Amino acid sequence: MEIRVYYEDTDVGGVVYHANYLHYFERARTEFFRRRGLSVRELHERGCIFPVVRAEVDFRAPARHDDLLRVETEVLEVGKSSFVLGQQVIRAVDDMLLVAGAIKLVCVGPGMKAKRLPADLLETLRGE
Repeated sequence: MEIRVYYEDTDVGGVVYHANYLHYFERARTEFFRRRGLSVRELHERGCIFPVVRAEVDFRAPARHDDLLRVETEVLEVGKSSFVLGQQVIRAVDDMLLVAGAIKLVCVGPGMKAKRLPADLLETLRGE
């Protein structure tokens, strides 16, 4: 997924504010599932939401105002009720890795109680 860095994404120095990378990761996760035929909205309507329970982020180099970024997402681990996605932010013009992360999400239902991943999501995550 590509994202353009806008002025609103940056700090006073014109560098992307660190917390905005989490927003980029979130958008890319949604598109990752959409491209595979899954709708986060429909999963929510079926009683499954996916809060982030762990985020590891390594900031390697800054993105700046007007950069075009590519956010890549891959499955790292799949459990019974959780999964970990690896995500990277890459500057498109030179393919430089700027940020790398591992994001763990857990499937929860009403009352925020963990529940098994739905079968269609499990198949998608396992590449079946």
